[in-house]
Amino acid sequence: METHLVEAGPGRRRAGPAQAPAMVVPDDVTSVFVQARPGLLKIAHRIVGDRNEAEDVIQETWLRWQRADRTVVRNPSALLRTTTARLAINLVRSAWKRRETCAGPWLPESTDLDATPEAVAERHDAAEEAVLLLMESLTPRQRAAYVLREGFDYPYGRIAELLGIGVANTRQQVSRAQERLAADRARRPVDAVAHRRLVQAFLAAAQYGDLARLEAVLAAEARSPA
Repeated sequence: METHLVEAGPGRRRAGPAQAPAMVVPDDVTSVFVQARPGLLKIAHRIVGDRNEAEDVIQETWLRWQRADRTVVRNPSALLRTTTARLAINLVRSAWKRRETCAGPWLPESTDLDATPEAVAERHDAAEEAVLLLMESLTPRQRAAYVLREGFDYPYGRIAELLGIGVANTRQQVSRAQERLAADRARRPVDAVAHRRLVQAFLAAAQYGDLARLEAVLAAEARSPA
């Protein structure tokens, strides 16, 4: 029987029957990823909120898929989805950490899950004070734009969508918020219930990644009549 060389793995070849190539799919690694890619992009975009950053996540997923030991992978689609979600969450968390170093005293830090009870209590108090200052100093729209942008690194387009305003207007809201906080202007009264609701939403977002709750609270306040 005629034989020829058939790919048996990276850098290895073996002799096999002429019909063997029909049983081997050289591009199987790529085809699996290409089929899963649209769904992976939706997952990444839903988590990071930015199309370009979602594309970066998908690129890293592809690189990891290429390096993975696929001989032990039973469900490639599940692995790809899990990898994408983890990479996207890590990207969001790293953005939070970057913001903590430059946002200044106006925003509370995210909560460390391994912190002592005393440290957690201190951060809760700091969150209450910081949120109170934001509510005293900024309009609801300025506050929403500022917290999402400076606290959680949201893209301007996503903030604009949540608040129902244009991107240019969103940038203005962030800029005006920064000016008001720096100017130390007269404070406005704050409703205790609204303050507690926003503190809880912020802590939930910082500690557990519950951004949907924070978005809902900020957007509702920003869209409500003055």
